[in-house]
Amino acid sequence: MRFRIVDAFTERPFAGNPAAVVLFDAGPFPDDARLQRLAAELYLSETAYAHPLPPGAGADWALRWFTPVAEVRLCGHATLATAHVLAATGRARGTVRFATLSGVLSATAGEDGTVTLDFPTAPLTPVEAPAAVAGALGTTVRTVHETGPQVLDLLVEVADEAAVRALRPDLRALAALDGRGVIVTAGAEETGGGYDYVSRCFFPALGIDEDPVTGSAHTALAPLWSARLGRETLTGLQASARTGLVRTTLRGERTLLTGHAVTVVDGTLLTGW
Repeated sequence: MRFRIVDAFTERPFAGNPAAVVLFDAGPFPDDARLQRLAAELYLSETAYAHPLPPGAGADWALRWFTPVAEVRLCGHATLATAHVLAATGRARGTVRFATLSGVLSATAGEDGTVTLDFPTAPLTPVEAPAAVAGALGTTVRTVHETGPQVLDLLVEVADEAAVRALRPDLRALAALDGRGVIVTAGAEETGGGYDYVSRCFFPALGIDEDPVTGSAHTALAPLWSARLGRETLTGLQASARTGLVRTTLRGERTLLTGHAVTVVDGTLLTGW
């Protein structure tokens, strides 16, 4: 069985967020235990599985995402990686529609090598900052929002870009919080630096201590920073060790996420799974 590893939200190999992509022939997915076992073996933040759907199905491909320990409802970088593989192999052109646990999502491959995802915008609900969050992050918290309903995260604004970059959180404490994880953000320190805001994302409860570049998190970051900065289209830098750029365009209840991708591994699974 063939699989590919794609670095998403980057133009450089060994940057951005790696995702494994497995394309099946038409028909149902293998059983969940097999999908989870391979995702655990590959041990990337997500492994994406897709198979083509028949005409009239309402979408072109079925798509699922697994971390090393669980299936997730929404994943941006692995969707971008899957669309990149479909375009690179000629199995899809232009816009492809994916049937997922979060409904039908579309991805459009551009002539410039980018892929643009059309995702639901995450509603933001302001909440009082739980004392456990500031303690786990080890920094002063300015604002906290809950996101949902597709993905339940805490979106935490801190003092500045330097504070985001300096975070060394207590991952065990973060794993004990409700929801998927914590998104930490601040505005860019300088204008004209190629990005408008920064973020880091921590999901230890899902087996991902720090996710390198999180597309789904930007469906919450986009409405927060578009409201603050007064612009629909912005660029976010996820300031992980690998780093990556996500261009966000807010369209009301939908958010467009645009980025590049690079295939770095094209391999074959040699043993039964």
